[in-house]
Amino acid sequence: MIRSLPLSDTTLRSIKPGDPRKRLSDGGGLYLLLFVKGGSHGWRLDYAIAGKRKTISLGTYPDTGIKLAREKAAAARALVAAGTDPSQQRQADKEAAAQQREADALRAAGQPLPGSFEQLAREWFEIKRAEWSDSYADKLMRRLEANVFPWIGARPVGAVAPPEILEVLRRIEARGVLETAHRAKESIGQVFRYAVATGHASSDPSRDLRGALRRPERRHMAAIIDPGKLAGLLCAIDGYSGTPVVETALKIAPMLMLRPGELRLARWDEFDLDGATWAIAAERMKRNKAGKRSGEPHIVPLPRQVVALLRALHLLTGPEGYVFRGERDHQRAMSANTINAALRRMGYDTRTEATGHGFRATARTILHERLGWDAAVIEAQLAHAVRDPLGRAYNRTQFLTQRRQMLQVWADYLDTLRTGANVVQLPQRAAVAGPG
Repeated sequence: MIRSLPLSDTTLRSIKPGDPRKRLSDGGGLYLLLFVKGGSHGWRLDYAIAGKRKTISLGTYPDTGIKLAREKAAAARALVAAGTDPSQQRQADKEAAAQQREADALRAAGQPLPGSFEQLAREWFEIKRAEWSDSYADKLMRRLEANVFPWIGARPVGAVAPPEILEVLRRIEARGVLETAHRAKESIGQVFRYAVATGHASSDPSRDLRGALRRPERRHMAAIIDPGKLAGLLCAIDGYSGTPVVETALKIAPMLMLRPGELRLARWDEFDLDGATWAIAAERMKRNKAGKRSGEPHIVPLPRQVVALLRALHLLTGPEGYVFRGERDHQRAMSANTINAALRRMGYDTRTEATGHGFRATARTILHERLGWDAAVIEAQLAHAVRDPLGRAYNRTQFLTQRRQMLQVWADYLDTLRTGANVVQLPQRAAVAGPG
């Protein structure tokens, strides 16, 4: 039997149209099929794996010359020797390349990769955001985008390990924002629990980080709870020389126990001065999205002192628009920092002594501990979501009669402090404003 010789470039260049041969062998299972694609010829390699004979294409001649065809054949034989089917490997490589192209296109378009942590996080976010206020949702997503996605966003969600998450959180800790690190960990855990529920992960790796982060030092907003010191502040407010808008806001703030944003964004159409009532729109209250969208207004009974102050201000800023309008732009409310800025001008350190928000803690503490008012009534005025032992949520407009009485008593008590009457010092204690 005559053994065929390896092919040469000269042999291949000598092939002419009409050549009767079907194929030319180069040995070792490599051969060239003639005229398979018009005038081109196709390289093929026959091999056997797992007891089956198979054939793989290695390109066309002349685009793929002898040297390159032999290199491809050698690589395929090496795969066979290692127990890998070259045809299956080629298909896997094509799929990987297609996935890479898809990933590159998604990255170029600013879109997360399928099955990645970021993709699952955004999917979870879209499902949950209907339950949140817009401001909370925006803050949560900005936190993930700035602190988490750059590091593990592109990772397959099921492959993320606890040390990777800890490294992400350590970066946040290193900036000194410990509260942000804990909030990021909470969000990461919620994403992983969603990934487990949807079959993209088998467990939540963030649960293994319990106790791994430093605890943030809980800092409360400064508030005065000593009646004597409060009397000094009230006298300072009375002597404050500013615009009528700021002066009025400063005098009303201690009496109504409202959050600064609820006060400064007040609009005239929310008030019934004859009925001494203020109905703050639900969307302006600190509630979840459903509460803002469909909840009842927060009803605030107005002491006669507040009504008098508002009637005087109505002559300047009424009858419509913002009650406490901006000095330069009357179509906008006064700045969120106005009250605290005024307190600083009066000599009060807003980090350690008094803040606009701290008036809530002042009233909550003295009304309960000194004047003996029921905590439930106070919490209703503060618009806190309080639950009773049976799990029934207090309606935010409950205790309206009691709250009207309480706020009048409170306003009268503040008047006595201004005049210096019946002021007894409370024991010194740390001021607490709480999270509300």
